[in-house]
Amino acid sequence: MSSTEIPTEKTLLQTIEALAAGAPENGFSLREIFDQLDESAFGAGLFLLALPCCIPFLYGVPQVVSLPMMALAAQMAMGREQPWMPDKLANRHIDRKGLTQMASGGRKWLGWIEHIVRPRLTVITGKRSERVIGLFLCIFCASILVPLPMTNTVPGFAVAIASFGLMQKDGLMVIGGLIIGTAWVSGLIGAVMLGAVSLFG
Repeated sequence: MSSTEIPTEKTLLQTIEALAAGAPENGFSLREIFDQLDESAFGAGLFLLALPCCIPFLYGVPQVVSLPMMALAAQMAMGREQPWMPDKLANRHIDRKGLTQMASGGRKWLGWIEHIVRPRLTVITGKRSERVIGLFLCIFCASILVPLPMTNTVPGFAVAIASFGLMQKDGLMVIGGLIIGTAWVSGLIGAVMLGAVSLFG
């Protein structure tokens, strides 16, 4: 297998596991990885990028994917049909170690969703709803950029669940992800406001 050939499998988690198994030492660029995603582009892309954010104590990779995540979510909110990513973001690399951690952590923390996802409440996953969902996901992605410990895990989990539900036309799963993310952002804002009052009040 050549250093630029990326294997594919049936499901998205299997695809990530195959990527890790076949990756060269320096891994793959986000562009190379995205080229292998045959699923719904926004849902699959956001799920893939959210995976490292869901894994506790995985350092380095969340910082690589946070801005591309926000870019994809913002494009969803604007109603774009296909995702676009500037070269500066698309050429970012995830090395083999990072891909391996994503694969094992993704299976450990999110493998269960493959067993419960199914098409339901499909009106929520339609084109008219995607812009609203994209707006929520953009806010969740922005909260990942907050430079505080563990601020990537919960919103990353919310984005992963909602985007996987979007990809599989599972409106109930999308709602679940949006509830988790909204609760997190609300709590984060409340904590910041409380801290400001304590500091300056």
